[in-house]
Amino acid sequence: MRDSFDDGPGVTHARLRTPKAAAIAGVVFAVLLFAVFVLMRHSVPRDPLETGAWLHTGATNVVIALNLVPFAGVAFLWFVGALRDKLGQREDQFFATVFLGSALLLLAMLFAAAAVVGAIILAFHAAPEVLVNSATFHFGRGLAYGMINIYVVKTASVFMITTSTIGLYTGFTPRWLALGGYAVAAALLVGSYFFDWSLLVFPVWVLLISVSILADRSAATRTRS
Repeated sequence: MRDSFDDGPGVTHARLRTPKAAAIAGVVFAVLLFAVFVLMRHSVPRDPLETGAWLHTGATNVVIALNLVPFAGVAFLWFVGALRDKLGQREDQFFATVFLGSALLLLAMLFAAAAVVGAIILAFHAAPEVLVNSATFHFGRGLAYGMINIYVVKTASVFMITTSTIGLYTGFTPRWLALGGYAVAAALLVGSYFFDWSLLVFPVWVLLISVSILADRSAATRTRS
């Protein structure tokens, strides 16, 4: 008896192809994450011991940034998928594990930090005077600061180092871009302690990788035609 789900060889043996939209996901992620960092840096002081004055004056920008984070996260997942599709059979198990693991960790900590900041804003609206003078506010503020400026930064560095190493060995990115990834990762590992805007180099690097993938796809399409 024929399986009701079998609609013929053309369907059962068809290969699922990566959608073209995945190629521009990195561009979307880079733009959104850049906007998130700019809005946060303009509104929230870097000092984790600050008194919370931004809750009175800059909370609107922060709320906008927090609403952009989920979209940036989804775009980043598509970007990672586009990279893995470009690697294909050349993907090494060891580097693939570190590559995918660092990407998922980065997203998890970015989402968690956004949730902490969102909770601070909600608690402030519920009890403005009580929150800013409480240990809960300083705990949440320090937690978000540590997640972004220590763990997200370091995980992003691991992701860039792994991606750059894969790029050098497989040639799926230009050599100068892979070497630049090492420089950017070093800037994040060291510069994040000294420069407030150092984290912005990560979305810029992702943007360059995405443009490189798009250029390769366009060249391949012209060759086939």
